[in-house]
Amino acid sequence: MQTVFLTDLKPFLAAVAERMDLYVPKKTGSHYVYSKYDSSADVWGESNNIRACTPAKEFLFPLRELAAIFPEPLEPKEIEPFAVFGLKDCDLRSIDILDKVFSEDEFEDPFYVKRREKMFIISSDCSDPADSCFCNVLNGEPFANSGFDLNVSQVKRGYIVEAGSQKGKEFVEAHSGLFSQAGDDLLTERQQNRAETKKQLEQNNAELNFDAPINEIVENGQNSDVFDKEATTCVECQACTRICPTCHCFYLYDTKKEDYFSKMKMWDSCMRIAYAEVAGGANPRKILGDRLRHRFMHKFSYFLERYGVDMCVGCGRCVDAEAGDVDIREVLKKLNEELKGKGKKKAKVGK
Repeated sequence: MQTVFLTDLKPFLAAVAERMDLYVPKKTGSHYVYSKYDSSADVWGESNNIRACTPAKEFLFPLRELAAIFPEPLEPKEIEPFAVFGLKDCDLRSIDILDKVFSEDEFEDPFYVKRREKMFIISSDCSDPADSCFCNVLNGEPFANSGFDLNVSQVKRGYIVEAGSQKGKEFVEAHSGLFSQAGDDLLTERQQNRAETKKQLEQNNAELNFDAPINEIVENGQNSDVFDKEATTCVECQACTRICPTCHCFYLYDTKKEDYFSKMKMWDSCMRIAYAEVAGGANPRKILGDRLRHRFMHKFSYFLERYGVDMCVGCGRCVDAEAGDVDIREVLKKLNEELKGKGKKKAKVGK
C-alpha cells in the first residue's frame, strides 16, 4: 500500500471537501458525533481518538427513507460522492457486515448500494479506547488493515496517510503537493503506537477470556435463565439495537398522499415487544428475556451460520447507550461460566 506523510490535517480535509461532501467527527461532551465539514469554520472538527458514538450505518442505511411509491415506480435518487473521516476498524467491519446483507444477490437494496458506491472512507487509528470497547475479543484491532480508501495514523510530527484502494491512491497522486515521504522512523513510531493501544485493550478486557468460541458459548446457553435474569433491568429503550452499527432490521409501512401511496422504510428493533407479532396478534417473543435471547443468537449464531462472521464488532456502543444496565459482555461472561459447568459440551442449535 502507498504510504505518505502529512504535517497538517486541515489542508488535506479541505482538498477532500473540494471534491465531495465531507463529514468529520466533532466532540460533544465526552463523545464524538459527525457533522458536515465547513472549511470556513475556525474549528473543523477533531481527530478522534475513539469511534464516534453514532454508527457508520447512518450514512448508508438512513433511519427513515422513502422506499417506493404507487402508481409511479421509484428509482434511487442520484447520490453525490461523499466522504467520512475518522471511522475506526470496528466501523469498517460493520460496513462489511451490512454489505453482506444489503448487497446479497437477489436481495440487493439499490438505495444502500448507490450510497455505498459513492462513499469515500477515511479511517483513522484508535489511540485511547474506552472501557466499553472490546473489539479485540471479536478479532478486531484498534487500527484498520483493510476496508478503507485512506487511513490516517497520528504521530508526533503529523500524520501518516495510507492508501488502501485505487480511489485512495488516485487521491494521493492528484494531491501530491500535500504529502511527503513517510520514513522508516515514522512507520516505526506508528507501529509502537498501535502496539501500545493493543496492549491497553488487552488489559481492559482481560476478564473476557472465554473457554470456548463465543458462538458455542451462546448456543449452549440458548435455554439458560441468564437471559431472563439480565432482562429484569431492561427498560425496552431499544438503544442497544439503534446504536449498534450492524443491526439492520427495518419495517415498511404505507402512507396515503393526495394522489399517490408511499411505502416508507424505518429502522426496527428486535427488542420491541411487537417486533415478532404476526397477523392475528400471535407473538412468539412476548417475554423480554426471549427477545434478549434472540438478539444474542442472531449476533453470534444465526448470522455466523449464514455469512461466516459474527454480527458483533465489539465497538461497545450498546454498553454506553443502555438505559437498563444490560451489558453484553457480562451476559457472555455468565453464559461462559455456565458452559464451564457443563464441561463444554457441544451444542445442537435449534432456531
